[in-house]
Amino acid sequence: MTSVRERIRAVVTGAVGYEPGLDALTVAPAAEVDPALVAAVHEAVARLSGKGWQPAELHRVVARRGQPQQDELLTDAIAAHLRRFPRATVDQRWLAQADALGARVWWNDDATYLDEVARRWRIDRVAVLDVVLSLLTTLAELPPVEVLVPPPGTPVAAASRPAGGSSRVDTRLLDRVRALLAKAESTTFPAEAEAYTAKAQELVTRHSLDEALLIARGGETATVVPFARRIGVDHPYEGEKASLLDAVARANRCHTVWSPELAFSTVFGFDADIDAVDLLYTSLLVQAHRAMARTEPPGGKAGRARLKTFRQSFLVAFSVRIGERLATAAQAALEEATSDSSTSTVTDPADLLPVLASRDEQVRETMNRIFPRTVRARGSRVDSREGWESGRDAADRAALPDS
Repeated sequence: MTSVRERIRAVVTGAVGYEPGLDALTVAPAAEVDPALVAAVHEAVARLSGKGWQPAELHRVVARRGQPQQDELLTDAIAAHLRRFPRATVDQRWLAQADALGARVWWNDDATYLDEVARRWRIDRVAVLDVVLSLLTTLAELPPVEVLVPPPGTPVAAASRPAGGSSRVDTRLLDRVRALLAKAESTTFPAEAEAYTAKAQELVTRHSLDEALLIARGGETATVVPFARRIGVDHPYEGEKASLLDAVARANRCHTVWSPELAFSTVFGFDADIDAVDLLYTSLLVQAHRAMARTEPPGGKAGRARLKTFRQSFLVAFSVRIGERLATAAQAALEEATSDSSTSTVTDPADLLPVLASRDEQVRETMNRIFPRTVRARGSRVDSREGWESGRDAADRAALPDS
């Protein structure tokens, strides 16, 4: 006789059709089906955690691929997985992502979990089984990814600090940068947005240059190594958004590899630089969308195609122009730091050039080790001159510093 677990596995793997499989589970005894389904979801999350998936990444891909309410079940499964480990033994970044999702064990018992979900959502048991089974199908399709953050269960020594020992941007500096970018996003005056964004870039650039040389002076180049972080790239216009992220990354001495099927780009660099990339990309994306909304042509059925090409061309132009301005600003900041010791906290800024070259080589080596084979993405088409010109204008209004 086929067990419930085998029936579930057959549906998830496609050996049995989804609808017939769901029907079979709905008529089987709930006392057998419910615990098996709950255990299967928990096991899937534990397996994917060990295969490199972090809470925020799992949540993003499930919300993107799955049906409504799957992401809530996933968050509960993350909470169930975490309860197996003392919090002190779990990497702080993994915990922070779970906490941000609101992962907590709110239900009384795993045996009654699906009944409690049905009451909470005010739907019948069959609908709950459908959501759970479809979630299992979604999770089963996910491939292993590189382990960037030690998953729960990793020995305390490895989980107690960022992988590779990379240093992070000072919390107070990050708070100042976030505050400046928040002001840039909220203002309706382009000149103010320029000033706030410029100051934010100036802060992170100077901090990064000073940190690179201070670490090298301290003889820590052997222990402070490049890291990688996956940053979500959501639809629509994923390719254009990935290009914007790449432009920001390159200006901040990082490199990216885009995985469109998984809705993220992996950013390689030192932790302080990746922090800056994450903050600046998020802010510039907000600014781009707001500027696009102010300048785009009317929509409606007749203008739908025009609107789509406008938006795509706008984002392409915005990314290209931002890349140009970021590169200019980064080069100007480097030239200032290497020519005038009064602008830097280090005693001999000229030492920056070999240090930065060495760090870039380390970043590239790390990227090539994790992604030995990559394919250069095709450039996006520009079919709207109006969108292209508006995008470049918006990028100019989001100008970054000359130093």
